[in-house]
Amino acid sequence: MIFKTTLKLALTISIGLVTTGVATGVASAEDFSKGSKAATFGLRGETKATFSGKVVDILCELSGDCPANCGDGNRNLGIVREADGKLILVSKNAQFEFNGAVDDLLPYCGKAVDVDGLMIGNDPGVKAQIYMVQLIREKGAADWNKAELWTSAWAKRNPGAAGKGPWYNRDPRVAKQIKKDGRLGLGHAADKKYQEE
Repeated sequence: MIFKTTLKLALTISIGLVTTGVATGVASAEDFSKGSKAATFGLRGETKATFSGKVVDILCELSGDCPANCGDGNRNLGIVREADGKLILVSKNAQFEFNGAVDDLLPYCGKAVDVDGLMIGNDPGVKAQIYMVQLIREKGAADWNKAELWTSAWAKRNPGAAGKGPWYNRDPRVAKQIKKDGRLGLGHAADKKYQEE
């Protein structure tokens, strides 16, 4: 419940900031693609981006509600970019599945880091952007760490969900939601109708 409330509040604040132009991660005049070794995904509006900054708890940064250790993994994390002071929403790690970046960023809570990845949403007329981190290290360190901790961290949090296939097909939270609202989230009758069509 705390996570849901926190997530809703963080998203509401972030969307509000984006629509007012104070936004986190808006396009900058500086070219952050220089020196990037990020792999491209072929996503519309993707741009390679490598930069330095400080890992922060987004809700803390925006509201002043600041638990210890960036919320111990129960908060969305971001990076305050050193070059321009913008708060960058890091929404994904380097894995191909639907995996967030909190597990990869949490060990660096409050620390200065270098990151390399993709800025997504760099289309004409789109000011809101999100970041997909692929590589991370403490600022100035020689070696990069791949941002791909989510799946192994999920497996440790869900020891009873072992098996084959993507994590989301075995996640207890997902199963509970599907049982309640169906696979489409519109109820079981809508699922049945969709399957029949």
